Amino acid sequence: MQADGRLLSQGLQPRYTGPLDAFRKIVHLEGIGGMWKGVLPNAQRAFLVNMGELACYDQAKRFIIGGQISEDNIYAHTLASIMSGLSATALSCPADVVKTRMMNQSNTMYSSSYDCLMKTVRIEGLRALWKGFLPTWARLGPWQFVFWVSYERLRNLAGLSSF
Repeated sequence: MQADGRLLSQGLQPRYTGPLDAFRKIVHLEGIGGMWKGVLPNAQRAFLVNMGELACYDQAKRFIIGGQISEDNIYAHTLASIMSGLSATALSCPADVVKTRMMNQSNTMYSSSYDCLMKTVRIEGLRALWKGFLPTWARLGPWQFVFWVSYERLRNLAGLSSF
């Protein structure tokens, strides 16, 4: 249904009239397994985002506090959350590009995520994997800040130690 927005902008009829219609048609045409189409690329992307967020935040915070750039305060948490957002974006962008292309293909241009990755790099170059970096960071960056600063504040209120 998400990809049908593109059809509407081209003046074409959407494939589904709503969630129940989508469910019925997908199960009828592709079987119950069709409901999990695209799970692997989405799980891969989620893995990369979380790896970038969690590991980078802790390492950045250790670096900031250990390097005496800042004490364990909102300034350190803000700097670490910015680095976390950058890391998560840098790691997830290639997966986002591949996932989006796989979901939006109108014919079977790509046989797998790996095939999509290789064709993208071969045809457009390595930099094509980071298309949309700034909009992605503009979305992930504020989220990282709000999440990590809130987490640290709640941790402090609960009396839990930082490391």
